[in-house]
Amino acid sequence: MAPEVGRLSSLSNPLATVEHLSNSSSSLDGLSSSLESSMKFAALQLTQAAGILLRMPQEIIVQAMVLVTRFYLGPEGGSFRTNSAKDVSAASLFIAAKMSADPQTPRSICNVYAYLMSAPTRTAFPRSPTHDPESYYLSEGSYHSARALLLQTETIILRTLSFDTKVTAPHHIALTYLQTLGVLPPVPSSQSRALAARTLELLNLALFSPQILYVTHQPTTLAVAAIYLAAREVGVKLPSNEWWETFDVDREDLGFLVVAFQSCETWIKAEREKWRGRICPLLVDEVESELKRKKSGP
Repeated sequence: MAPEVGRLSSLSNPLATVEHLSNSSSSLDGLSSSLESSMKFAALQLTQAAGILLRMPQEIIVQAMVLVTRFYLGPEGGSFRTNSAKDVSAASLFIAAKMSADPQTPRSICNVYAYLMSAPTRTAFPRSPTHDPESYYLSEGSYHSARALLLQTETIILRTLSFDTKVTAPHHIALTYLQTLGVLPPVPSSQSRALAARTLELLNLALFSPQILYVTHQPTTLAVAAIYLAAREVGVKLPSNEWWETFDVDREDLGFLVVAFQSCETWIKAEREKWRGRICPLLVDEVESELKRKKSGP
């Protein structure tokens, strides 16, 4: 990950380099780009679901999801054939929470992931009343094994990322920019509320983008693009001049991100449809089973 020169360090994130984007450990290990994208999507969904169940702040969940994305980048990053997506998801959430005002205990993390992994959908909740509690109960021995694996994976992630776990989420930046533009007054109207809500929704959707927008663009740029598109969709008039340049965003980046944001919902729907009735691999042995299935044909 390379820092970007010339920006306020508090509002910038380390970005992926050309090397990170050109290859990955997973692809070098024989995973197709399609399966790799599907597994990233499933891992991010799992991370989001676990964060919600743990009642963690949105900013911490975003940080954890970005850490998962960063970990699997580049030839020196993690591989889905070696590093279980479920374990990386859990450890990323543990790391992000540890750096916040709302740290989570290993037991809380292990219990939530045992719960989520115990049902076919894995990322949907609440569960059916018929869901057997024994399927996700962690005995004392199972907990200690899960805790040891959580701490081991935490170490692997920190070493892979060179202990650079800084993530600035664009959500608060976007709200500040909306106020600066005069479209989110202290007493917001129904339209300004709708604009803010759609802006945040677009930023949340972008976390799942196959173009990994959160590691290729700075949070300030993501915030501006989300505001631009949300204003068009909601029907809010923004300043007629090229206001995005005020926030150091050029037209080319803005155009690219708007198109990328617009494609997110369609891609997510297609991804869910592709795996309907099947489980996307989140464990190393599940990856091997999926590769054998593909090799043997439909």
